[in-house]
Amino acid sequence: MKEYYNITVAGVNRDLPICRLNENLCIAGFVIFGDVEMTRACAAALLEKAPDFDLIVTAESKGIPLAHEMVAQAGRSKYILARKAPKLYMKDPVGVEVKSITTAARQMLYLDRPDMEEMMGKRILIVDDVISTGESLASLETLVNKAGGNIVGKMAILAEGDAKDRDDLIYLEYLPLFDSEGNPLAY
Repeated sequence: MKEYYNITVAGVNRDLPICRLNENLCIAGFVIFGDVEMTRACAAALLEKAPDFDLIVTAESKGIPLAHEMVAQAGRSKYILARKAPKLYMKDPVGVEVKSITTAARQMLYLDRPDMEEMMGKRILIVDDVISTGESLASLETLVNKAGGNIVGKMAILAEGDAKDRDDLIYLEYLPLFDSEGNPLAY
């Protein structure tokens, strides 16, 4: 089986480890945690394509450093984070279920009521590192809609598999899915 998939994103080249999802399907592990060079380059490239926005929203996961860097480069001071569990400091949290290609268990995403109030009537840009099935994205959309925010764009560094065919997603590069031997599948 092939061990790595080489990709260049926003001018930065990386070898991504190929990881078995099940006996027939593998994915390439794209992790921006700790990769400052990749995070900065992708944030800049996405901002060049971004529509006008007031706030960025992301889910608690690998989208955090991306949202942080995009907000910093845009000269803004805040982004909204949908958490995977309610926290003691949250006031009247609102949750929605999310399914993820990389997580077998049922998951939830929660927003704090004050964050939801801040989104009301604002132009919201949803960002994440990789969009595959779109389930996490759909859950974020549900939360933003519940908050009364106006979604002006959905962005990701990579569109995985058939997510590349979505006409509502702005992304930098395509990331294929892989067969059991690590060969890219055609979509």
